[in-house]
Amino acid sequence: MAKKWESLQRRMSPERQEANRRAAEQMLAAMPLDELRNARNITQTHLAQLLNITQASVSKMEKRTDMYVSTLRSFVQAMGGELEIKAVFPEGSVRIEQFSNLRKDRKETS
Repeated sequence: MAKKWESLQRRMSPERQEANRRAAEQMLAAMPLDELRNARNITQTHLAQLLNITQASVSKMEKRTDMYVSTLRSFVQAMGGELEIKAVFPEGSVRIEQFSNLRKDRKETS
């Protein structure tokens, strides 16, 4: 018989509970595109419709290890998000902004 999470959690030390919370945050903070799509309850078919591509193309995109920033931005926006790119250094992070105007730059040159 399965035990309820709440009853297991109550028996954990505060330190263990905090460690579990941090681990869960880390898992949610970094995930592959397919897991992100699943976490947002969006099917490949639905995302394909939003992007005007095929479901097979969505599947291929989710498996890519390299893609254009504009492609990734479209993928994230179709799921309701915004793409931010940042450089992380030991002394802090810097948001890279030159990619934020991709669509505007494209429209101006068209």
